[in-house]
Amino acid sequence: MSQSTTLPVGREAIDEKGWWLAHRFLILRRVTQVGFLVLFLLGPWFGIWWVKGNLAGSLTFDILPLTDPFVLVQGIVAQHWPETTAILGALIVGVAYALIGGRVYCSWVCPINPVTDAAHWLHDRLGLSKGWQPKKNTRFWVLGMVLAVSALTGTIAWEVVNPISMLHRGLIFGMGFAWTFVLAVFLFDLVVSRRGWCGHLCPVGAFYGLLGTHSILRVSAVKRADCDDCMDCFAVCPEMQVITPALRGADEDTPIILSPDCTNCGRCIDVCAPDVFKFTTRFDETPAPARAARRNKHRQPEASRAA
Repeated sequence: MSQSTTLPVGREAIDEKGWWLAHRFLILRRVTQVGFLVLFLLGPWFGIWWVKGNLAGSLTFDILPLTDPFVLVQGIVAQHWPETTAILGALIVGVAYALIGGRVYCSWVCPINPVTDAAHWLHDRLGLSKGWQPKKNTRFWVLGMVLAVSALTGTIAWEVVNPISMLHRGLIFGMGFAWTFVLAVFLFDLVVSRRGWCGHLCPVGAFYGLLGTHSILRVSAVKRADCDDCMDCFAVCPEMQVITPALRGADEDTPIILSPDCTNCGRCIDVCAPDVFKFTTRFDETPAPARAARRNKHRQPEASRAA
């Protein structure tokens, strides 16, 4: 019987690697998410205007413009031609995410991610059912609908209901009605659809997934032959379908997770006791024998004894 049948998710990794290595990427993600929020709040709260604006558009030290490419695209289809600084800011952000992985935004920057992670944690603790699961391409339909509404109304449509913007405004002006949107996302993931918001509906995640389709930064199951089938990586992955092709492929199949759905959150690296996964690039050609190699290795001593 494997340890995974008796130990909670991640417990074996804590025993093998220590608490820090079993949680390091989770902790680093929370630090970066809080860090980005603090940068935007320093001005309104303390009068320290290092960064002016929010995640939709900002100016850092009055020099560096940064613009959410998704907001820019909505503005363009709404027939509002952006200023040069907005276009430059979108290019900077777009190129960065195209290189490091579009959905890195979802797991390392987005302030709604801790909300949905908390909903998932409570969902598991309460033992709730999986619930309604929209099809994976639903978020792309939502993305298309947002752009269509922007074009028809001449507005940046998503910003009207965007829970990210609502959370930011609420932290500055007092949550009030903004709590409704954030609470709705939390309750949706808790009782309606497990990991439903980020994984199935959010058009921002869909947009950044498309942006990072050919990104360089990737997670690789480079030691997949050492996998002990504990399933902890699947339990913590917000997009668990991306793991199977890399982890359970044949020798000739790449161990690199190439799906644009991967958020590069690093939790599979955290919770894996035998250190199957690591961060690498899409060009990594490190040999990675399939799990069959591990099974054959265990069969060899038995064959020797039989002889």
